[in-house]
Amino acid sequence: MIDSTHWLLTLVCEDRPGIVHAVTGAIAEAQGNITELQQFTSTESARFFMRVQVQSGFDRSIFEHSVAPVAESLGATWNLDYVGRRRRTLLLASKAGHCLNDLLFRTRAGHLPISIPLIMANHPDLADLAAFYSVPFEHVDVTPHTKEEVERQILDVVAEHDIELVVLARYMQILSPELCRALEGRAINIHHSFLPGFKGANPYRQAHARGVKLIGATAHFVTSALDEGPIIEQNVRRVDHSMGVSQLVAMGQEQESRTLTEAVKLFAEHRVMLDGSRTVIFS
Repeated sequence: MIDSTHWLLTLVCEDRPGIVHAVTGAIAEAQGNITELQQFTSTESARFFMRVQVQSGFDRSIFEHSVAPVAESLGATWNLDYVGRRRRTLLLASKAGHCLNDLLFRTRAGHLPISIPLIMANHPDLADLAAFYSVPFEHVDVTPHTKEEVERQILDVVAEHDIELVVLARYMQILSPELCRALEGRAINIHHSFLPGFKGANPYRQAHARGVKLIGATAHFVTSALDEGPIIEQNVRRVDHSMGVSQLVAMGQEQESRTLTEAVKLFAEHRVMLDGSRTVIFS
């Protein structure tokens, strides 16, 4: 639920002395009460990251008037939002429904602060699942001849609905470098933890044949380097020789669903910040 008296400020700038003092001083000047504050300095990039939640009766213009001069003096990139605002999210899917179902269920239950105006899928298989949750579903046939047009449609949807996040919920298509650039920093993908090993079809059967002892999943930002974008969330679970392929698949899908949903939640709550090829996560 949006709380119009509870604000969320994120700020990134080059590290220097006095940043926290300057920002908190501006908040105090606006008579704001800080309810949560997290900060981090990256020694690799020499950049400073901050996430602050502030409760007060002031409106946006008062907050901006107080913080903007400080942010400008710091050369900072900053964003101001309501705590709890649902971020507009486009879901892309194919045939596997486990990740999509988890996202839809948790969104409807109020545990995931996103709104979903549309699901786009390159197969019609999940239309009934979308209908169950009363979310519009669009089937787009992706072939080598139609891929460019489908990607234009995706960008049209992003513009039409003012989409803030695109989630590849087991969308089994490789995005073009052009689309990756257009969605940089706002598209999240999920894959099993076996990569870069066990590529291609039936990765769990390959893993079972090799006797793996750990399975898991990685959620990351989408880049043109396939499955190598900045990592947002990872989970892992131990397995043993007694488990068959079907058990590994079930456990792997559970990890994928859990990991992707957590990554989406972190993003939606402005807890993920990019630091080059790495991420800063304020959990």
